[in-house]
Amino acid sequence: MNDKKTSGGGKDGHYARLRRAHREANPLPSSDNVVLYGLHTVRAAILNPDRKPLQLLATRNALARLELADDTLRRCPVEIVEPKAIDRLTGDGAVHQGIALETLPLKPKPLTALGDTDLVLVLDQVTDPHNVGAILRSAVAFGAGALVTTARHSPVESGVLAKAASGALEHIDHIEVRNLAEALETLSQSGFQTVGLDSEGPDILEQTVSGAKIALVLGAEGKGLRQKTRETVDALARLDMPGAIKSLNVSNAAVLSLYVARHAMVES
Repeated sequence: MNDKKTSGGGKDGHYARLRRAHREANPLPSSDNVVLYGLHTVRAAILNPDRKPLQLLATRNALARLELADDTLRRCPVEIVEPKAIDRLTGDGAVHQGIALETLPLKPKPLTALGDTDLVLVLDQVTDPHNVGAILRSAVAFGAGALVTTARHSPVESGVLAKAASGALEHIDHIEVRNLAEALETLSQSGFQTVGLDSEGPDILEQTVSGAKIALVLGAEGKGLRQKTRETVDALARLDMPGAIKSLNVSNAAVLSLYVARHAMVES
């Protein structure tokens, strides 16, 4: 019996050849993999040369909407599946849009790999992956070069975080440090003005940020910045909130702070 999926005929045979060629050239490593999903997230991940994709599961319609050339798709084996197969991989409730990518996680970089960026976001124990993903998206939109987090009390790379970031995870360096206070001191010595966001900060952010290099430091909702962090930053500042509520969700505070910082840098 001649089966298109195995005989090499038609589109299914074409993707089978891609899968076979990739498996022969790239045997799967033994590692803790992550599953990314959603069109924007998966497209950005496959296009990221630093990413090691392992397997792409997609409905035929979603694969067409991905709009990637065959040469690019050869980076990983492609399997055409029904939506239920992706549901099983991503878990209930994931808005996967008919596509999921199994991949090795990106490796965080040390502070010495910061490079020549002029705008950095630092998170002090912000653990919610939805918030961190949204912060990443805003950071990339405003041209921040790195997101600095601690090795502990920070979310690991996941489908939830990557979906919230909508592809931004692939466009910004993730710097991981063990001691945040030491990292802030290093940033300050490197010419960054380190500014901690605090709803009760003594000064307004617009009147505080200055200079050619800025590092914005945000704390977790509820707890805010830790005391050691508050003592280490160059300045504490608040977003001016004229309404009855004086604080924002950390991802909203991040986007406003990035706007203020970038605007100040352009004017300086």
